Amino acid sequence: MDDSAQHALDLRYMRAALAIAEAAAAAGDVPVGALVVLDGVVLGTGGNTREQGADPTGHAEIVALREACAARRRWRVDGATLYVTLEPCPMCAGAIVNARVARLVYGAADPKAGAVRSLYNLCDDPRLNHRLTIVPGVLADPSAALLQAFFRRARARDKTGRGSKPRV
Repeated sequence: MDDSAQHALDLRYMRAALAIAEAAAAAGDVPVGALVVLDGVVLGTGGNTREQGADPTGHAEIVALREACAARRRWRVDGATLYVTLEPCPMCAGAIVNARVARLVYGAADPKAGAVRSLYNLCDDPRLNHRLTIVPGVLADPSAALLQAFFRRARARDKTGRGSKPRV
């Protein structure tokens, strides 16, 4: 596949990840969305579910990887691409490496917890048994804007005392 066709696919799937992130926000969770795609088939999708599930592992990437692995009936997703709206944290980056994801495409960088480029480079650490192709910054602006709007609303709710601030 040529670069322009791949970029068009990346945009398509990142838009789908953004829609998942919006649904997570509507459910009261931090708006991060992810999907796992293999050979043009979406194997798994996930939005953050930490608040609704009271689960510290309820990150979008983990939810999507669990669904994809269940669909394949194995713990690996060799050859798959994971699309996510925010740079993965250390837990998610580790899961991505362990699941043998071939490509990671993400939107906004995460300067506070990013473990792919911002703070750590887990996905291409030569000491680990798997490395993958990383494509950062795809639809970064809308991904970041969604997060910023969510936290702006949360801070406003916290100041007015209407509703609780989402725990991050």
